[in-house]
Amino acid sequence: MKGAPAIAVTALRKSFGKHTVLDGIDLHVPPGSVFSLLGANGAGKTTTVKIMSTLLAADAGEVRVAGHDPVRAPDAVRAAIGVTGQFSAVDKLLTGEENLRLMADLHHLGRAEGRRTTTDLLARFGLTEAARKPASAYSGGMLRRLDLAMTLAGSPQVIFLDEPTTGLDPRSRRDMWQIVRDLVAGGVTIFLTTQYLEEADELADRIAVLDHGRIVAEGTAEELKRRIPGGHVRLTFAAPQDLEAARQALPEAVPDPDTLALRVPNDGSMRALKTLIDRLDDRAVEVDELSVHTPDLDDVFLALTGQPT
Repeated sequence: MKGAPAIAVTALRKSFGKHTVLDGIDLHVPPGSVFSLLGANGAGKTTTVKIMSTLLAADAGEVRVAGHDPVRAPDAVRAAIGVTGQFSAVDKLLTGEENLRLMADLHHLGRAEGRRTTTDLLARFGLTEAARKPASAYSGGMLRRLDLAMTLAGSPQVIFLDEPTTGLDPRSRRDMWQIVRDLVAGGVTIFLTTQYLEEADELADRIAVLDHGRIVAEGTAEELKRRIPGGHVRLTFAAPQDLEAARQALPEAVPDPDTLALRVPNDGSMRALKTLIDRLDDRAVEVDELSVHTPDLDDVFLALTGQPT
């Protein structure tokens, strides 16, 4: 159906014995976007992914992935998705090329199509030169790229990335980020769980924070940051008299005479910025430079869950 969400979750619940892992969560993921689920270890992120990818049954609630119910139509869901978990699914005894051909066979691609798909994916993920080397000789970044390439052998509409860059060095992590951006640009939907808040900040169109089985906040990275106290606008001025005029117009501001700057409490929203600028305009105050400073996602996570990342 046109305009239907890639993932829709309503009142999802899951317990293991007396321990409630998911306590009625709702999620809505538009197609062709990156949605990130954040939470501390044990918060239920992987359980959520397992339910949506048909690996685990929910206790209650409704789930639709690519328009299909994982319980009533698990084969349809599996045909529409790809899953890259925390730990590589690569067979290290096989070469990169053999791993991809195996996935092509599992997706029932013909011999010619399988070879073409393998060649294309090796090139796309920068693995052509290492194609005939055993995967045991690959670096961590190469293994993750091969793992994701294997996921794409079936041309999925939705990809679940469960902490895909854990253990990677910063350069390999950024390589993976670019791959994710390219996938989304091609229309793929990404559901991302990650322990790196910088990763969610870089990639996600929307972020949900999971804590004790409940979604405690959802929005864009900027929307979430504005919910946390500590945001401010820094104004700098060319002359001391401009600083003094601004200080009189903004009595709540904290001045820094040494740098001719004012720090003004502000959440960074368009409405708050317009109000600030209007107050300065009313006094004909000339501002040399304006910059907005908001808390980062680490601050958001700590404030919402009470736990450091």
